[in-house]
Amino acid sequence: MSFVNYTEREAIEIGKAYDALIQSIGETMTLEEVGYVKKAYELCCQKYDGMRVRSGRPMMLHVLEVAQICYSEMGMHSKTIVSALLHNITKCTDTTFDELKEQFGERVTLILKGLIKIMSLNMSHISTQSDTFRKLFLSEIDDIRVVMLIIAHCLSNCRNQGDIDYDVDKFFEKTKYLIIPIVHRLGLYNIKKDMEEAVMIHENPKEFKEIKEKISLSHVAQEEKMANFLLPIRKELSNAGFDYTIKWRTKSIPSIFAKMKAQGVPFEQVYDLFAVRIIINNSKIKEEKADCWKVYSIVTNLYEPNPKRLRDWITKPKASGYESLHTTVKNGVDWVEVQIRTSRMDEVAEKGNASHWSYKSSGGKHQTPDEWLNKIRSILEDTDQTDFNPLDDKRAAKGKSDKIYILTPQGEVKQLPVGSTILDFAFEIHTLVGSSCIGARVNGKMQPIRYVLNNGDRVEIQTSKKQSPRADWLNYVTTEKAKSKIRRYLIDQEMKEAELGSSIFHRKLKNWKIPFNDKIFSELIKEYNCGSGIEFYHKIATDQIDMVAMKAFILSQMEEKIERKEKSEEGVKKDKAVDNEGEAMSIGANINGFAFKMAKCCHPIPGDNVMGFVNVGGGITIHRVDCKNAQAMKKRYPYRLVDVKWNGDVPSRATIRIVAKDSFGVLSDITEVMKQMEINIIDASMGTRNGFYEGRFVINMSSINYLEQLIRRLKSLANVTEVQRID
Repeated sequence: MSFVNYTEREAIEIGKAYDALIQSIGETMTLEEVGYVKKAYELCCQKYDGMRVRSGRPMMLHVLEVAQICYSEMGMHSKTIVSALLHNITKCTDTTFDELKEQFGERVTLILKGLIKIMSLNMSHISTQSDTFRKLFLSEIDDIRVVMLIIAHCLSNCRNQGDIDYDVDKFFEKTKYLIIPIVHRLGLYNIKKDMEEAVMIHENPKEFKEIKEKISLSHVAQEEKMANFLLPIRKELSNAGFDYTIKWRTKSIPSIFAKMKAQGVPFEQVYDLFAVRIIINNSKIKEEKADCWKVYSIVTNLYEPNPKRLRDWITKPKASGYESLHTTVKNGVDWVEVQIRTSRMDEVAEKGNASHWSYKSSGGKHQTPDEWLNKIRSILEDTDQTDFNPLDDKRAAKGKSDKIYILTPQGEVKQLPVGSTILDFAFEIHTLVGSSCIGARVNGKMQPIRYVLNNGDRVEIQTSKKQSPRADWLNYVTTEKAKSKIRRYLIDQEMKEAELGSSIFHRKLKNWKIPFNDKIFSELIKEYNCGSGIEFYHKIATDQIDMVAMKAFILSQMEEKIERKEKSEEGVKKDKAVDNEGEAMSIGANINGFAFKMAKCCHPIPGDNVMGFVNVGGGITIHRVDCKNAQAMKKRYPYRLVDVKWNGDVPSRATIRIVAKDSFGVLSDITEVMKQMEINIIDASMGTRNGFYEGRFVINMSSINYLEQLIRRLKSLANVTEVQRID
């Protein structure tokens, strides 16, 4: 292809880069696939002619480099190579997605759309939310080849930093916290090394230069040291019949720098600077593991190993498919890491599983491209995955994730279930934000609180001090957090309104000169279809009950009661019956048809001066009038107090304290009195101190008079010095 707007020299460079790409892909691709790539190249030549990246380099050289990385360093195939060539074409030219779809098919178009979508994500908080951003990043991608394309583009920029067309600091932050972890997970270790070095040169250029110089200065000594180290290993491997290749290198500069920081030591004291790789070339598939362990035995027989540094990734490969046996052995005063693997394992390790979708599985079947893509997604998404089985992709069979990731205006990411609304998101941020939410700007457009969010939406919550949760909000939320916060608010609000309603109700009764009556209260609850007193009071507070109609109903109930009394009690006058309505309620088997219980704080017994306290959930609790709790409730809830009186003996309990001189038979005398009075002892505790006996007895008691009689008889006993009721 000829160019009009590039120089002759640039055109020659572009031609060489293209020829290298075609020669590379021609080794494994069909003629049809190569023609597919050529077609994309021809469109690029037409559309990109004269265009340059930020550094001034021709755009054509940039896209050809990204395409070459995709193939040579990542093992990608025709659709990804075509997408790499076209990845800037809709952004920089007048080419449309419809045109691309017509010429290159729907899959390439979807890859390019996915790339643009990912590139537009705001990742300003990625350093503090790297894991969440990775999930958002992956959840936004429908075709995992987009990830491969982004990795290749990032690697090209790392190698040509002048091409970076946005803030360089942000680029390297994204590379460090998002791209490198993904590259590591895929087992693309050569790419990872290049990216880590680029990041370190940007962040710590001085330290990078110093370590590099120290490595260079000691190179001759290193060569001699490693030659001596490897000599006996080579001899033993040859004697064992292995066809092998041995490579060695100094650890990467970022790796050495990380060890220096972690161990707090200078370069000269780093634990293990060297890594040796022994590759077995003549190992059969079924004998690979055994051969690796044989080599391990040879090495560790020659040099002392560190057992803590053994890493067995041949028995249980990494998620990326990485298989290798690692050990660290002592060479004089130095330690050397030794990696043992077969040539097949080494090829996978060099390029990662990404380059091996065509390999046969253990069942002898080839993976399809879709099976391979699903496996790559599984590797990236499954943080717990350790075993590597290319065709066992249960996660992929489940379909898309049930989570979505939403961005705040500041670029923070929140994870929510699929189907979540603006209201769910607001409560995820903070309860107060959720409670006052009136809607939100979603991607710049106002939406109501019930709007269902989509993955990757940028949401800015709008609030109002006048807003508060309503019962219908429960229909607009999905998360349990939002539901529980709304329910809690509604319950609290109902209780507050119920207290107000109770105050209104009792004030009205007082104004109408109608005494409170539990039986009538029960009839009111039934009349207005309320499940509890709280609901009844709530309806009054919220004007759901007509007070005039309620008064008429109460009076009608009272008239019916009077009529029944007139029929059953001959000679009793009507006005007498009305007066009785205001008398204190009697405590007997029940209180006017309502259950009651004795307060545990003061344990009243018949004959004590008492008051009744109406419980919110129903029933009445009886307190002694001198009870501190009763006095506090009287001040706070005066409208819930009722006058009560004893109606005969009611089984109750009391506690008495007895003090006596510690003499023989005193306890027997005390219990004998209780036995004679037929008093049942429920519980007792006793002890002696300083020559005195002290006992506490919890007893059943039917009346205050009977209790006073017991106390008098106990006081009359010899040696008893004190008897008192303590509750």
